[in-house]
Amino acid sequence: MTSATWTHAWDRADGERRARDLFTGTFGAAPDGVWSAPGRVNLIGEHTDYNDGLALPIALPHRTYAAVARRTDGLVRLVSAQEPSGVREVPLAEAVPGAVRGWAAYVVGVAWALRAAGHDVGGFDVAIDSCVPFGAGLSSSAALEASVAVALDALHGLGLAGGVDDAGAATDDAGRGVLATLCVRAENEMAGAPTGGMDQAASLRARAGNALLLDCRDGSVRHVPFDLAAHGLALLVVDTRAEHSHVDGEYAQRRAACEAAARRLGVASLREVADDARGDGWALEALTADEDGVLLARRVRHVTSEIGRVTAFVEALDAGDVRAVAPLMDASHASLRDDYEVSCDELDVAVDAARAAGALGARMTGGGFGGSAIALVGVDEVEAVAEGVARAFAARGLRSPAFAVAVAGPPAG
Repeated sequence: MTSATWTHAWDRADGERRARDLFTGTFGAAPDGVWSAPGRVNLIGEHTDYNDGLALPIALPHRTYAAVARRTDGLVRLVSAQEPSGVREVPLAEAVPGAVRGWAAYVVGVAWALRAAGHDVGGFDVAIDSCVPFGAGLSSSAALEASVAVALDALHGLGLAGGVDDAGAATDDAGRGVLATLCVRAENEMAGAPTGGMDQAASLRARAGNALLLDCRDGSVRHVPFDLAAHGLALLVVDTRAEHSHVDGEYAQRRAACEAAARRLGVASLREVADDARGDGWALEALTADEDGVLLARRVRHVTSEIGRVTAFVEALDAGDVRAVAPLMDASHASLRDDYEVSCDELDVAVDAARAAGALGARMTGGGFGGSAIALVGVDEVEAVAEGVARAFAARGLRSPAFAVAVAGPPAG
């Protein structure tokens, strides 16, 4: 019988110990402290963030840990337990877009963005260890950025991150909004990944036990209670092991298509189409008037319908009718697969197999082209659904997936 493989979150004390030990073993001294930030699962609202839309992520209990110490010079020294190449060194004076490659760009990019915004940030040593699966569409990059951002904020007394209270809520959301924006700039410009801001907002601004309703037009947030266990349900995450990357042409093509459609429609963003009282029919008709616009119309239809699904999802949670979100998840996956064309064989197999094994609803999550899927399942059906998905992957000759149960966790701190 196929056995499901599980990816468990580390205990916070264990994660901090791992990062501290790596730091001490590498640099020969203790760090000034250890900070951490979560990955995220997006419940619904995919590819809406760069269209000024709505998104609804939760912070995962899986976190990236950064042990950091200030330096008196402008040098950054980096080491990661997930990167076998050893210590990397980057002078901050030479840290400009295009000059730093790989995972180091996300770390150095945060310092670069803070400095560009006028904050006096100098060199530092950093050791990274993480239980956020890499390449799984669960925002390992945002977790890396956010852990370094709160570390540099604390070490340099920038006063942006505030703290996290005993209830798992950030004490300074406005400051964290600023940090999230700078992390987005680091990812877009230094790492060259044209992502929106949903991932960084989730990692820095989420609240334990809540989903984060993020309005990407104005950056405002609302915390929506999200306790599936109280309803006898659980959120199963399926890491398909089909790695994806935002630093590739497909993601950029989707964003460019949305921007092109907005220009042709004479709107600042596709959010305006979603909010139009006439619905999206006028926009789709205008775009399909010529052959070149047919593809753009499909991209627009996904974005506008997905924004509507976020609103409906939140309304169901507010009403306590959690099971009503299941068909919204199914519709989201169909839209991402057919209109936005960002799914793949592994994601489709995961979603279909989860439903066949008893999931109430399922969808891909994240940017797509690989990564993870999520399924809403009865709390007593978690193992059975995971086994069903694992068997389906084995039957197709696909690499074995990994599973986790997502519970809304606290933000970076």
